[in-house]
Amino acid sequence: MEIFLIKLLQFILAISLLVLLHEGGHMFFSKLFGIRVEKFFIFFDVGIGKWSGKLFSFKLKGDTEYGMGWLPLGGYCKISGMIDESFDTEQMKQAPQPWEFRTHPAWQRLLVMIGGVLVNFLLALFIYSMIMYHWGESYVRMDKMSYGMKFSDEAKKLGFRDHDKLLGTDLGEFKDFNVDVYRDLSEAHTAYVERQGKTVSVPLPGNLNLLDMLKKTPQFARPFIPAKVDTVLETMPATEDSKTMITSPAYKIGLKKGDMILAVNGVPVDSYNEFTDQMGVLSDELAAAKTHADSMRICTVTIAVMRAGAPSGARTSAQAASVKAAAQDTASLTTPTTASVDTLKAVLTSDLKFGFAVASVPALYEKETTHVSYGFLQSFPAGVKYGWDVLAGYVSDMKYVFTADGAKSLGGFGAIGSLFPSQWDWYLFWKMTAFLSIILAFMNILPIPALDGGHVVFLLYEIITGRKPGEKFMIRAEYVGFAILILLMIIANLNDVLRWLGVM
Repeated sequence: MEIFLIKLLQFILAISLLVLLHEGGHMFFSKLFGIRVEKFFIFFDVGIGKWSGKLFSFKLKGDTEYGMGWLPLGGYCKISGMIDESFDTEQMKQAPQPWEFRTHPAWQRLLVMIGGVLVNFLLALFIYSMIMYHWGESYVRMDKMSYGMKFSDEAKKLGFRDHDKLLGTDLGEFKDFNVDVYRDLSEAHTAYVERQGKTVSVPLPGNLNLLDMLKKTPQFARPFIPAKVDTVLETMPATEDSKTMITSPAYKIGLKKGDMILAVNGVPVDSYNEFTDQMGVLSDELAAAKTHADSMRICTVTIAVMRAGAPSGARTSAQAASVKAAAQDTASLTTPTTASVDTLKAVLTSDLKFGFAVASVPALYEKETTHVSYGFLQSFPAGVKYGWDVLAGYVSDMKYVFTADGAKSLGGFGAIGSLFPSQWDWYLFWKMTAFLSIILAFMNILPIPALDGGHVVFLLYEIITGRKPGEKFMIRAEYVGFAILILLMIIANLNDVLRWLGVM
């Protein structure tokens, strides 16, 4: 519950900030041109019965009512004389007034409509710049990753091998490992890797499915992480959201720092990547379990472990014997199979947690990590470049939204909230807020009626042709656009529910 609340608070804070500034962009240009803003609300004040739906509201100098509604799905800025999602058709029947949106020149109305998107985009660039200034930039060059990459079977069919170092493609050189690596690999015709000290080219088709590369388990390519225990927790929460502490299964069975995991339930694993894949298989089995006995059987896991301090060459010779012993061991807690390999049986938590950790990629390559610090003025070009790259990547991925798999990958409020870290981390919070600001800017500029982009299209038509679309047409278009948005919201949030239920 605590993790849920932390994520929820971060989500609400980020969305509130973004909505406040987005609507503030509309209001800034409205006030600048003398257009009346009737209401400026964070969250929607949907009335229930006799209650207005307002948590609070007030007026400063002028005609604008400021306030907060109870429904945290965004916010709005109600501008006089404008056809928007409020569908205030009665006002449009009155004689036009000089303070109304509809009586102002098209170029002024255009600036009012793009004001929110402009603020969101500039905000994202500013946040990224301040992140560069305060925290700098840390990364591990891919050619410095001594363990190389772990590839899926599909990637190996194309010619990749485990431990290959990805250097780049015919589209460009790789710097660090991020989603742009997948984007380049999906569109490239040749990849370049370092294999056993030599540069090797791997031919690619040029049309790999990016969603498949990211969503399939295991992923197309991941940094290779040895299955070497780095930390063992003595106690841990009984479940992810529980405050009840228990002795960790890893501590109970005597797992120690430096131990190397060789097999899970008799299945060999050559890396922590394969270990997590096997745990994912068990998780799927646990989700399908029908009885408590089935669940307990799945949660009882046997691992083969090469003890810390054993010669590195002992792994290969010991693995076959240890795997067989691990599969057959059903009675003893610890059964030595060779001088350096033990089989250990553990009863895991209900969410299949062991209570140990391996070195993360940053920790694994701590000495190889490059850190770049930026002065205040230097941070702006770096932040702008980073933000522009994020926007370009997001725009290029939009083509997948119009596919069946892309529609399934849409996420609603639950998916967005889950992106925030389970512990309050200001670096990750601001990075996620900047990313959401870019998403909000891009989604709002889409040419869909009821969005800012829809209004922009009609205004550009008016500027080019000199003819204003009729009010009846605008109202109908607003209804159509609003229906499209509601449908997309239902699909996205339904996907969240189906994922939560384990159906997707």
